[in-house]
Amino acid sequence: MNTRFAAAALAGSFAAALTLAAAPAAAQKKDEQEKCFGVSLAGKNDCAAGPGTTCAGTSKVDYQGNAWKLVPKGTCTSMTTPKGKGSLTEIKS
Repeated sequence: MNTRFAAAALAGSFAAALTLAAAPAAAQKKDEQEKCFGVSLAGKNDCAAGPGTTCAGTSKVDYQGNAWKLVPKGTCTSMTTPKGKGSLTEIKS
């Protein structure tokens, strides 16, 4: 009985470790992230992409200037897209 219990506990620990290792980057603390405009693909933006959109996943085109995505702090302006670099403020067309 003790061997079964130990095996179950080990399996549970292993499963928990895998779950934590597979946590998405979006699970980072908000203070470690920033809004980056002009880097999201169509339908992949985070909330409130400006006029013509209502919330997450509603941007109409790739790299829409008023659509933003949360990215790790300090990385936005170094991101390059076919339309230019990411911006910490809305990109006016």
